[in-house]
Amino acid sequence: MSDDRSYAGTQQLSSAASDYNQIDYIVRSIMARNATATLVIVKTVTNDGEVSPVGLIDVQPMVAQLDGKGQATPHGIIHNVPYFRVQGGTNAIIIDPKVGDIGIALFASHDISSVKANKAPANPGSRRRFDMADALYIGGMLNGTPEQYIRFLSNGDIELKPATMVTVLGKLHVTDDVTVDTKITATNDVIGGGKHLATHTHSGVTGGGGTSGPPS
Repeated sequence: MSDDRSYAGTQQLSSAASDYNQIDYIVRSIMARNATATLVIVKTVTNDGEVSPVGLIDVQPMVAQLDGKGQATPHGIIHNVPYFRVQGGTNAIIIDPKVGDIGIALFASHDISSVKANKAPANPGSRRRFDMADALYIGGMLNGTPEQYIRFLSNGDIELKPATMVTVLGKLHVTDDVTVDTKITATNDVIGGGKHLATHTHSGVTGGGGTSGPPS
């Protein structure tokens, strides 16, 4: 049998120097098994902005594993991770993660697989504790410059930057003045002061160079 003396573990020369050092090494080794939180990168996403229940993602922890010699081993992929959405009841802001996003993975203290499957209170799926398999994702860390956004300025203004246009599916009620720097296109009608732009008539119409009266 070959004797590879080049292998280096995590134990140091001082680890066995005293009873305290031995206990300290054992405790640290046990603690090292507990996953708490780390930065991860998104690898796959089930949702792509559609109106649907919150989806799942696959992520990979970004901080590599090191052996006793300092050699790095990348983490594997963590599958079917629930991600955070701003939602209350049936009201939500839908911003699904994208492949390549960086965020935080939090690791639950118990097995959450049964709760994920049933979306209801349940017993732990197993006796595992603080395991990376029980990850939860919160996005928005160390990412690049956005191209569409809602920006809150220090003077109280709000800047909305859409990629193409803003679609309003219901009624829009504005309680203050509106300034438009480009044209407004209406496919139906525009009503101002109770007057319909598409169908209103004018009184006092005369021929020649005269002007009409106000719209009726």
